[in-house]
Amino acid sequence: MSLSVLKKLFVSLHPLISFFTPALITLVLLPTGRTAAQTLTVVSFGGSYSRACEKGYHERFEAETGIDINFEDYNGGLAQIRAQVDVGNVYWDVVDLNVAEIVRGCDEGLLVPINIDDLSPGADGTPAVDDFVEGTISECGVTTLFFSTVFAYNDERIGDVKPITVNDFFDLEKFPGRRGMRRVPRVNLEFALMADGVPQDKVYATLDTEVGIARAFRKLDTIKDHIIWWETGAHPPQLLADGEVVMTTAYNGRIFNAQVLEDQPFVIVWDGQVLDSSGFGIVEGTRNPKAALRFLNFATTAESMAGLARYIAYSPTRRSAMSLISTHAETGVDMTPHMPTTPENAVRALHNDWEWWSDNGEEMNERFSTWLAR
Repeated sequence: MSLSVLKKLFVSLHPLISFFTPALITLVLLPTGRTAAQTLTVVSFGGSYSRACEKGYHERFEAETGIDINFEDYNGGLAQIRAQVDVGNVYWDVVDLNVAEIVRGCDEGLLVPINIDDLSPGADGTPAVDDFVEGTISECGVTTLFFSTVFAYNDERIGDVKPITVNDFFDLEKFPGRRGMRRVPRVNLEFALMADGVPQDKVYATLDTEVGIARAFRKLDTIKDHIIWWETGAHPPQLLADGEVVMTTAYNGRIFNAQVLEDQPFVIVWDGQVLDSSGFGIVEGTRNPKAALRFLNFATTAESMAGLARYIAYSPTRRSAMSLISTHAETGVDMTPHMPTTPENAVRALHNDWEWWSDNGEEMNERFSTWLAR
């Protein structure tokens, strides 16, 4: 029976109800368990990644819970969360963060502690504590995917000789032209050291020294005048498509989507990829704590991770989710060869040291800004 019919019946049975407003009648008649009027603000990185989240599991969450998701974009970091918490005006509920940001946000009291026992078991019934890859759950957040910062080129614009190593990204003589890089020190410093001959297992030990940091910036100096800086994940594929750069750093999933959905002739160079993970934290002071925890639990199930991985090439952080991945939902492309954790792609991967960035991130941001201004 429709709500309008119920209203008429309710009025006919109770003449006095005619004095009430239609809105009040609606409120009285709504089932007590319904949460359709509730809205949860989830903040993430926009573009094809956000679309993959919406198609992969947001729409299912809304249908199953009745909670509407207000999806907002941002460029990462803790600054906006810190500002909301500091003034006591929190209007974000759940935020997509990388591991270092989750840890730092927890230390600063910006995020709500999470109990792993509250999370759903794996697709095969494995308890959550055993289903997640080691290091992907912390006190105040749960990471849901592995992604990589790689570099890529447009095969139709590169010429006969193709770049194959991270060294080639810095070789202006062999590959003249502009480069695209994100306007942050993170990953750029690692790329610079690897291109300068530092073994992958020595990168963060090298960055732990003043000599090593100076070495990274000197390497960046060699291409500084040829860099176009990007800030959002959607920008690198556009730089390649427009021919503004010869090659650019980028998130592997953004390049993948341009390849399969737009038929772009882009090629990913996996050598020296920096493998990272991101996931969700609940903002301290959220006005919707129960709904936020419900969303976090839903988003971190194996089924949701596999749902995301059918729309963008990011690997799940749950072991039981891997067997659920098959093909791209819209094109039928086999997803496995495009995942950053696939053994062939991960041979020369550098695993991001989130602890190092959690301890040194603010200082590196300041030094990077100073370097940019020179």
